Amino acid sequence: MTEPWPVQRNASRARPAQLALDLAGEPSYGAEDFLIGPSNEDAYTLIESWPAWADPALVLIGPEGSGKTHLAAIWAGRSHAWRVPASAVTSQRVPELSSGGALVIEDCERGPHDEAALFHLLNLMRARAGGVILTARTAPDGWGLRTPDLVSRLRLAPSVRIQPPDDALLKAVLVKLFLDRQLIVDTGVIDAVALRIPRSFAQARAVVHAIDRASLERGRRVTRALASEHADQLAAAE
Repeated sequence: MTEPWPVQRNASRARPAQLALDLAGEPSYGAEDFLIGPSNEDAYTLIESWPAWADPALVLIGPEGSGKTHLAAIWAGRSHAWRVPASAVTSQRVPELSSGGALVIEDCERGPHDEAALFHLLNLMRARAGGVILTARTAPDGWGLRTPDLVSRLRLAPSVRIQPPDDALLKAVLVKLFLDRQLIVDTGVIDAVALRIPRSFAQARAVVHAIDRASLERGRRVTRALASEHADQLAAAE
């Protein structure tokens, strides 16, 4: 088995815990940073096919940390779209939000919604041959909407769901998350973590953060034992 690369200075066990500073950089949302697997391939293909969409609106559904924001950011970069939370869609802002011709509306499952404004905005974007991506953790039927015309419009819009990652994609994401923190670990660490946590990008991000923090606090490199300890803790908490 490949020997682990030293990623932190070793320290005596007698030394006090170090102050852990989270120095991980901001996540990169470039197309080259998006990892593709069976769980998200359909969503990525739809983003790549723009502007040849059958409908101006696309509903992008997936759990927390599944890559919805990353895919939306890739599309926004290509379409020069603005990105706003669903709470920003108000009657006063509809003319402004529709003026660019492309828009990402994020976290659409979160209420309350200005349903009249959202319906008007979708109609304007359709009339202007614009494009809209709506991201959410659930399908539109789970957003708590009460306006029949809006619900009908969203049901007719194409939608694509990002599924939980398979083992290969989860391991690739773990490698990237460690590298984002300038940590190079051996395959045994990746295998141990992937075996213990739920198949979730959000859980992968959380466990890498916990492992990195523990490594800094203890002044130890990331070993399989250290990684397994925190992966087990995270799984138990879930």
